[in-house]
Amino acid sequence: MEIYSWNVNGIRSVTKKGFESWFNATKPEILCLQEVRAEKDQLPDFLLDAEGYYSFWNPCQKKKGYSGVGILSQIEPDEVNYGMGIDEFDEEGRIVQLVFPDWVLNSVYFPNGGQGEERLDYKLRFYDAFLENSLQWLEQGKHVITLGDYNTCHKEIDIARPKENENISGFLPIERAWIDKYVQNGFVDSFRHFYPEKRDAYTWWSNRFGARARNVGWRLDYAFVDKEMIGSVIDSKIHPGVEGSDHCPISISLELPFPPIETK
Repeated sequence: MEIYSWNVNGIRSVTKKGFESWFNATKPEILCLQEVRAEKDQLPDFLLDAEGYYSFWNPCQKKKGYSGVGILSQIEPDEVNYGMGIDEFDEEGRIVQLVFPDWVLNSVYFPNGGQGEERLDYKLRFYDAFLENSLQWLEQGKHVITLGDYNTCHKEIDIARPKENENISGFLPIERAWIDKYVQNGFVDSFRHFYPEKRDAYTWWSNRFGARARNVGWRLDYAFVDKEMIGSVIDSKIHPGVEGSDHCPISISLELPFPPIETK
């Protein structure tokens, strides 16, 4: 099974830059999208009516044209959650969660903490709420797969200019420490599992100063799985050659069926 994820930085914008051709050529079993920035009635017809897909969309309720996530899936879920059941986080349209018999898939657009201390606090509280949500699913015996824009580079290897950005949100010690905590609680960065020493592997580039052409980037997009299912992961990839957004897609290949989780 192939699951792709892409922060498209505006679905209407990326559709004008070859997204439909990419989607038709790739045909992932599941596609997670972030920063859709559109209401459902503004989505392109080829996504709303994609043959063979169930589609689920969660636009931002606070502000039109902001945030928003979605999932297109060839597999019908048992349940769909549009958030975590916490109003202050759910109203920004940052999570679509599909629940299957033995696993849960999250498409998440984690907050950016770069608009001041209040917003950084919001980001960190969102992180903690999401960790709690993930642990609750594990306790119910369901694997957890989370793809999306985490808005933080974890290690120095994940950013082209670590020293210059050590005081910038997205690479702050307190943000990176949360990813440490997520790992300590049993979740695995699938890309680093396969490519622990790979450098110059980024998923976002500034639109300024020719950053993408020079590959001066940040790895902000991840595919995390719980540690008990890492053996089912065949590969985890970054696709920097796919353009249309300031982010590129990532993907994870999984072998079914998943092993059972031993609940306490």
